[in-house]
Amino acid sequence: MSDRIRGKVAHLIDERTLVINRGTDHGVTVGMRFAVLNPKGADVVDPDTGETIGSVDIDKVLVKVVRVAPKMAVARTFRTFVSGIGAIMSSEKRHETLSVEGSTYKQDLEEKDSYVKIGDPVVEARGEEFTDK
Repeated sequence: MSDRIRGKVAHLIDERTLVINRGTDHGVTVGMRFAVLNPKGADVVDPDTGETIGSVDIDKVLVKVVRVAPKMAVARTFRTFVSGIGAIMSSEKRHETLSVEGSTYKQDLEEKDSYVKIGDPVVEARGEEFTDK
């Protein structure tokens, strides 16, 4: 994962839009996806030995770059969720926001750590690594 572009959240514009401190000077292009990460990650302990065998990145939200400059990029949430599907119920489509909740790991976090903040690390997302929500 070391060849991926890494940076930090530099500014929060609104509930769906943020700025990262990486841009064209760093290889960022419009359409790239970035995962905003929990700075703590998750240590993985071997159940046989009790030894910490590594750490995995845990994402808070996935964003897509919509505008890029030499030293920064504007990115926005892009995933939508549909709820209430059925013959009798009407369906509702909503966009993911920067203060998402929901995964088991995130429920173990203190509420203050689950929200996207300036300084949170970001990593270029490739493939399906951060798309299981």
